[in-house]
Amino acid sequence: MLIKINPENPQQRLIEKAADILKSGGIIAYPTDTIYGIGCDIMNKKAIEKIYRLKNRDEKSPFSFICSDLTNISDYAKVSNYAYKTMKRLLPGPYTFILPGSRMVPKIMLTKRKTAGIRVPDHNICIELVKRLGNPIISTSATNPEGEIINDASLIHDHFKNTVDMVIDGGPVPGEPSSVISLFDENPEILREGLGDVSIFE
Repeated sequence: MLIKINPENPQQRLIEKAADILKSGGIIAYPTDTIYGIGCDIMNKKAIEKIYRLKNRDEKSPFSFICSDLTNISDYAKVSNYAYKTMKRLLPGPYTFILPGSRMVPKIMLTKRKTAGIRVPDHNICIELVKRLGNPIISTSATNPEGEIINDASLIHDHFKNTVDMVIDGGPVPGEPSSVISLFDENPEILREGLGDVSIFE
């Protein structure tokens, strides 16, 4: 199923439709402020396992997930004062922050060091989805078998039509991944330089 949602002012009945799919253990593709993501409810282990198979990914490298705002992050991660101040300056935006996960995060979503990758994208569609669902959603890039990012909703639909329950067309997105910053301790570490400006961490 391919549906168009207005990225500036998402239609609530369509957001509700997508959230219902997530609630029932479905998988969706959706736009973010960086790329199109593939996701499910992080509280649904079976759906998460489906995405691991879909991406042909080892469970030892967990996916990051999307929260709706800073308050929401503090439910799922242990946030130091330094991390809070840093994220307050940069979110919502094209960053993934690596933080110590809280007990709310399912084990399948944590690394060996018990960390989690968390995003708050500057994009109304995914933020509204998280709010409507009531839980964070997984965020992993929509890629072809060669690992190249697919940056068009109709192409994603053609590629994943048998494995993804809904593709949300929210128009064009930049097509570059987020910057990944570890805030595991007070010494921030740039793990990947992407769309977000990382100069404050250098």
